[in-house]
Amino acid sequence: MMGSEVAMDSSPSPAPEPPGLALERRYVGVLHEFQDADYAQNWANRFTPSPSREELFATLLRALGQRHLPEPRVLELGVGPGYFAERLLRHRPDLHYEGLDFSQPMLDLAAERLRPFGPRVTLTTGDLLQDDWTQRVQNRVGAIVSTWALHDLGAEEWTAKVYADCYRLLEWGGILLNGDFVKPEDTIHDYEPGRFTVPRHLDLLAAAGFSGCQCLGFWEKELKAPTTAHNYACLLAIKEGDGHEGPHR
Repeated sequence: MMGSEVAMDSSPSPAPEPPGLALERRYVGVLHEFQDADYAQNWANRFTPSPSREELFATLLRALGQRHLPEPRVLELGVGPGYFAERLLRHRPDLHYEGLDFSQPMLDLAAERLRPFGPRVTLTTGDLLQDDWTQRVQNRVGAIVSTWALHDLGAEEWTAKVYADCYRLLEWGGILLNGDFVKPEDTIHDYEPGRFTVPRHLDLLAAAGFSGCQCLGFWEKELKAPTTAHNYACLLAIKEGDGHEGPHR
């Protein structure tokens, strides 16, 4: 069934600001230089997984374990330094992993971290902003995951295109999991175009053809003074079907 649902946020509402202490409106966004090796290494050092990010990773692993994947292969969009991949490969010795990234320095960092997993790992150079990225994927995939990456596409339209590409790439019965930065619905601040609300993400996933679209969690919510490392959610979408609908690539 097509549609979407959002998990309820049980956190208390923030208290109103006293008179005279109005919040300063800010812009939340950043430009990265991931093709620079020093920049990529510094980013990896700065963003070693926090407890909240470990909760995101655990949510992704639970979701992967709750469904029978049509192929024992997981594709990650934006492998980064390989933090999630390392946890996936340790937790799921039955799975093979392919990581796609446009940044050679990040792929180099991931290759070193994932070396112990040997032939279970494939690392692929590809740019999600290019039309040919799906042809670069080397294996059939039963699940696609991404963390802290798709917002860097820079616009809703690009995210929508990647969601549609993922739908075509997945095997029938496969799942898409996107743990990414979002714009809180009740914010007064301005966010870069690649960060938009959870309901909008769910609408785009449904429009791409996915079913069971839902938000599995929201971490480090910050409304008053958000940084670029606050406000990220985990979204789940399912490619329902058995393949009788016709070819999907």
